[in-house]
Amino acid sequence: MIEKLKSPKIPILLGALVSLVMGTVLLWLLIQIYQPYQGYKGSHQMISISPGYTVPQIGRTLESHRIVRSSTIFEWYVRLVHPPVSLKAGEYRFEGAVNLRTVVEKLRQGLVHYHRITVPEGLTMDQIAERFALQGFGTVEEFSQTLQGSALIADLDPLAENLEGYLFPDTYFVTRDLSEDEIVRAMVNNFRRAWTPQRLKRAHELDLTTREVITLGSLIEKETGIPGERPLISAVFHNRLRKNLKLECDPTVIYAVKLVKEYDGVINQSDLNLDSPYNTYLYPGLPPGPIASPGRESIDAALYPAAVNYLYFVAKNDGGHFFSTHYRDHRRAVEQYRR
Repeated sequence: MIEKLKSPKIPILLGALVSLVMGTVLLWLLIQIYQPYQGYKGSHQMISISPGYTVPQIGRTLESHRIVRSSTIFEWYVRLVHPPVSLKAGEYRFEGAVNLRTVVEKLRQGLVHYHRITVPEGLTMDQIAERFALQGFGTVEEFSQTLQGSALIADLDPLAENLEGYLFPDTYFVTRDLSEDEIVRAMVNNFRRAWTPQRLKRAHELDLTTREVITLGSLIEKETGIPGERPLISAVFHNRLRKNLKLECDPTVIYAVKLVKEYDGVINQSDLNLDSPYNTYLYPGLPPGPIASPGRESIDAALYPAAVNYLYFVAKNDGGHFFSTHYRDHRRAVEQYRR
């Protein structure tokens, strides 16, 4: 008996079907990996990956925030396509639609999000601590504990009891995982970069210590926000120090008051009589230390006062000051601008 020959069409159909299925699966996988995806609303999405998170935990975090389509595909991609990959902890910002490959690369390289925090000139160290804490970076208590040490600046200022004046005003880019100590260290290091050998040399020429320059700079910083006035304010202070006259600087009184009680915004006679080494209405010379963090311009003004003979200044109604050499002219200005 002659056997019927098997039809060659069946294996061909089976092969075509397998190829179709495999092609479909491959296409689906390629879409999962390379097609950009944005499942969340809004312009961006923030996530936080804690230290010790496993790949499945990271995947679930990404899926729950709708940054990736599937945590399973994410885990598969990390383990099979990049088996030795190490995903970094930290806070990440994703903007717009991104594909799975981009997400994994961002986590692999540790491209964490940096927050921009600007510390303006003239803040005290307590105000700086509050500024960081209010934006979610550390606590005021931990900052205060760090700021009370002086080891970071001891070589430049052996008399320093804390870091007042040495937290340099600038714009800082910080990550969520930075500790209070690391933030403070960055600000002090920034000051050290600003306190160049040229500025130190100029301080020596004036027979001033680093502490005295920064203290004087802090007074100038608090007295005026007008750049062109800083060298004039500095000249008044230098001239009065040379003549052993009291500086009578209002910001030092406010600083002294804040050390013992809450300041109500008005300098009263009792405040002017407050027995404090920071009260320059009572004690001649510079106060014991800085009363705020001066910026670069105020530091330079302390180092390079204007060549004038002014001994007095009074605030005008336009935000500037009236300067005078003689007391009688100063009295007239006070009567004019403080009516």
